[in-house]
Amino acid sequence: MALIRFSGGIGDMRGSIGGTVYSKNRYGNYARGRITPVNPNSSAQQAVRNTMGAVVSLWYSALNATERAAWAVYAAGINFTNKLGETITLTGFNHFVRTNIARKTNGMTVITTAPVELTLPPTDGNFIIDISEAAQEISVAFDDNADWCSEDSAYMSIHQGVPQNSARGFYGNHFRRVGCILGDSGSPPTSPQTFALTFPAAVTQKDWAFGRVQRADGRLSEKFRDNCIVGA
Repeated sequence: MALIRFSGGIGDMRGSIGGTVYSKNRYGNYARGRITPVNPNSSAQQAVRNTMGAVVSLWYSALNATERAAWAVYAAGINFTNKLGETITLTGFNHFVRTNIARKTNGMTVITTAPVELTLPPTDGNFIIDISEAAQEISVAFDDNADWCSEDSAYMSIHQGVPQNSARGFYGNHFRRVGCILGDSGSPPTSPQTFALTFPAAVTQKDWAFGRVQRADGRLSEKFRDNCIVGA
């Protein structure tokens, strides 16, 4: 599906129609042929699909009408920005699925009670990655004074992209979780933290990673990203 902004014609367009994909980069708007990726049906893909199916099923089987209404109230209070820069809201179902897929992926229990605080956790402006070929590790620097660090059952999840040629300026898809940093009220985590790479990396390659914070009540931040050139 494409998002279109009309302005005496078409002012902006993002997404796909038929066999054409519309987007925008620093040079302006562009269109390209749509490529249908091969579906290898890997074990990682199967795990994601199974998790999503389980969470969707819970919305209908585990929640009552009052609980679903509370998720709708939470959703109405949370704004997002779409690809056209417009403010949108999601449904309560969307937020329940968004929250609990993240929780199950990171080994947390499912939350059926909607958050009552109508905000998202802030993104981390201190998020910086460094990758070593020799150790095959990613080091993640973060704000260890953030509220989630001293909250039990809160965490920051870390996701690595596939290493690319160093000349590449942008990377959008195919990230895989490498681990998470757990909040702890008794002994908060300190920056930086290291994880084994999911995708092997070599010196001079460029790689991207993103983080997300989830609070104990289920509120899930938007993604925050960084990239680096792989070191020795």
